[in-house]
Amino acid sequence: MPSPSLVLSSEPIKLDIEHAVVEDDPRIWSDTKKTAMLFIISAASLIAGLAVNIQNPSNAQIQQQLHASSGDISLSLSMFILAQGNFPIIWSAISEIKGRKFVYLLSIALFIIGSAIVAVSKTIGLVIGMRIVQAAGSSAVFGIGAATLADIYEPHQRGAMMGVYYSAPLLGPSLGPIFGGALTQGLSWRAVFWFLVILGGVIFSAFIFLFKDTFRKERSVTYQNVLKSRLREQQSSEAKDELQNISKSEAGGEHQTSLKDIEAQRSVIPASAIKDVQLSMIDVNPFPPYLSVVSRKNNLVVLTASGLIFAFSFSVTYTCARTLSMYYDYDALKTGLVLLAYGVGCMAGSILGGRWSDRTLARLKAANGGVSFPEMRLESTKIAMWSPLPVIGYAWVCQEHVNIAAVCVMLFLAGFTSIWIYTSTLAYIVDANTGRSSTAVATNSSFRGLFAFVSAEVAVPLQDAIGDGGLYTLWAGLIIVAECMILLVLYKGRDWREASVERERQKLDAE
Repeated sequence: MPSPSLVLSSEPIKLDIEHAVVEDDPRIWSDTKKTAMLFIISAASLIAGLAVNIQNPSNAQIQQQLHASSGDISLSLSMFILAQGNFPIIWSAISEIKGRKFVYLLSIALFIIGSAIVAVSKTIGLVIGMRIVQAAGSSAVFGIGAATLADIYEPHQRGAMMGVYYSAPLLGPSLGPIFGGALTQGLSWRAVFWFLVILGGVIFSAFIFLFKDTFRKERSVTYQNVLKSRLREQQSSEAKDELQNISKSEAGGEHQTSLKDIEAQRSVIPASAIKDVQLSMIDVNPFPPYLSVVSRKNNLVVLTASGLIFAFSFSVTYTCARTLSMYYDYDALKTGLVLLAYGVGCMAGSILGGRWSDRTLARLKAANGGVSFPEMRLESTKIAMWSPLPVIGYAWVCQEHVNIAAVCVMLFLAGFTSIWIYTSTLAYIVDANTGRSSTAVATNSSFRGLFAFVSAEVAVPLQDAIGDGGLYTLWAGLIIVAECMILLVLYKGRDWREASVERERQKLDAE
């Protein structure tokens, strides 16, 4: 007979897996403890944001000392953003089996190793290769940082917390050139990467001594699906052994049992089975969860919009530095100070937009008789949908090379409005994918990495061909497209999402 711990219960499945009963529930931790978790992952995301652009002021020195071409330098930047965008899919899958803390420690260790090897590299090929390793290590916080917040905060609190969390890496494009420029001018380009090694070590220590894992397997759809598959395999194996022991004389009786009958029973995972069955890294396959997120129409549309907004953010910081160097004769430090206007705008938009998102959700929930659904959150994006106007303004103040104050104002407004919208879409992606928030955010990271990679590759050729005026007028049009897609999800997303959930439920029932 199967062991009691592996017999599948007849207890009904709880549809709200996000509120399954767990030991040491992170949702009821003290505010102080939650704030500490938020601070640690925000600090880690700040370093990940810094690592993207901190190399830029030292590119000329790297090119000269390592005898590299401009194409090599561009490749090191674009491959970094591509790797940083797509590795979270892998980290997310691992975190759904091994927990958040394990992934944070492993990824940051990888970041430290990559940064140290770049610092001592003597060839551009090794720099490019280790920048990819560095990107892979820095990317985990983008994939599971928002999932960690989903572990400890209720949906009505997440908008504000997402705003605080996401404001940290937004400072990277601004602070990166300042730190990179100061270190390169004062010491050398190698000092930039030793600086990242030191910061990585500090964050690694914080995760070891101060961070408590927030992952609870009972609330993970990915974990539950893998566990259910393992339990089914064990039960099938035990059922076969039992059938072999049934005598032929009992085969026609009322106690006749078949493997097909057993496999057809609806399986529900009891708490005891979770303790008895230990899953390993072999059970991790990141692609089915990724495809399950993308297969939902509401997810696909909002992820595309989110990718476009992030690609704009990457493009504007990349090309603005070039414009300031070519037409305003600014050095690395002055360029960093100008880009600080964009970073401050992004921070303000992220924090205020997140709080407005929560207020909007609470207001609409109250008006709907205390019932909420994820798409309500997207209503908060409407107030910032004048974002294309400062983008067009930035396009033509740069094109006409007007006073730098005008450039700073347009950068601030473009950052403020675009990230206001982005923060709400990120919170929506978490809310709309109950039980798989880590995978959903990793998928978002993948989309934004792919879009940013394309943006990095085409930005300079387009800037040379049609100027900042043409390039950012084009971007204003793409942002309008992104906003229309968000509105489409606002009004149609609930129907799409519920239809997808029903299809997935029917598929599970048929198994």
